[in-house]
Amino acid sequence: MFTHIFRTRLKCLLRDKETVFWSMLFPLILAIFFNVAFSSLNEHEAFEPVRIAVVDDKAYQENHSFQDALKGVSTGEDRLFDLSETSLDEAKVLLENGSIEAYVISDTTPRLVTATTGLGPSIAKIFLDSYVQLSSSVTSIMSQDPAAHEKLLESLSSRTAYTREVSPGGGSPNSILNYYYSLIAMACFYGAFFGNREIMDIQANLSPLAARVSVSPVHKLRSFIYSLMASLLIHGVEMLILILFLSKVIGVDFGNDTAFVVFTALAGSFTGVTFGAFVSSLVKKDEGVKTGVILAVSMTGSFLAGMMYEGMKYIVSENAPILSYLNPVNLLTDAFYSLYYYDTYRRYALNMGILGIFAAIFCTGTYLVVRRRKYASI
Repeated sequence: MFTHIFRTRLKCLLRDKETVFWSMLFPLILAIFFNVAFSSLNEHEAFEPVRIAVVDDKAYQENHSFQDALKGVSTGEDRLFDLSETSLDEAKVLLENGSIEAYVISDTTPRLVTATTGLGPSIAKIFLDSYVQLSSSVTSIMSQDPAAHEKLLESLSSRTAYTREVSPGGGSPNSILNYYYSLIAMACFYGAFFGNREIMDIQANLSPLAARVSVSPVHKLRSFIYSLMASLLIHGVEMLILILFLSKVIGVDFGNDTAFVVFTALAGSFTGVTFGAFVSSLVKKDEGVKTGVILAVSMTGSFLAGMMYEGMKYIVSENAPILSYLNPVNLLTDAFYSLYYYDTYRRYALNMGILGIFAAIFCTGTYLVVRRRKYASI
């Protein structure tokens, strides 16, 4: 009996083109759009040197140390400035027509002249402040100990960095990944369409098929479980296809815990399907209303998890952290990111534990509603 119901249900569900489209094809299409939109956002863009000029007057020509410092950061592929030496009048004209962002006058203390604020002038100001501070320190040291000249030059030419950026695990910080992880979470909860379909096909007052199932000699709950297993199989395979597509075609990094990534996707699929069954059994309206509730909850959860705006996830965490734990879509998103970013499973286990509680609530609620529903007539 199980084999017959399971096989028949598989055929019925695979022929439902609308459900298959929204649960599998739509997330794949959305992933392609994400890739087109975000392909270059997370790459380090080439730094554009700041266009500045220096007034080539007598003070500048006599200040050899400042010349060396300024030309040193204005040469090479990784240069800081795109430097031009001009007269004061020409520098004013270049600044006025936007050809440069600022110009420098070599007084006793170099001065920066700019018409606007922004990243370029700020970089130039930081450089000049650093030069003035360093020049003052060197002058002070040399006046007190002239013999320290050689040692001082050596220390200036080899600056040591005392900090380095590391991540808690093996993955580097990557805000773009949150979009893809929340997409997977949304796709998991689109499995609710399968759960909704299973309840629709077992409620005798909603369709002729459900009426025939209700009067059949097979126990209604047992038939529902067999059919639900077919939905879980189809949607689980769809989620694995999505994970494989994102990993091999799009190039999304899931970290090194492949087994846990697969388990998370399947656990999310199970939660999504049971969520749909729970909503459909609880809402005593037609299919349109049930579908509307499923979409409203799934899309709201996806939005709060950062799928439409990545910063929303952190806004929720800062201002209403309880929502982060009451949103199963966010739990799934955070579980994927935890596997990628952290070197421990503490946060991952917390997310999956709460998600398991949601799944248990959905299963129990569906069971209590379905087993008690009877019909006076069909």
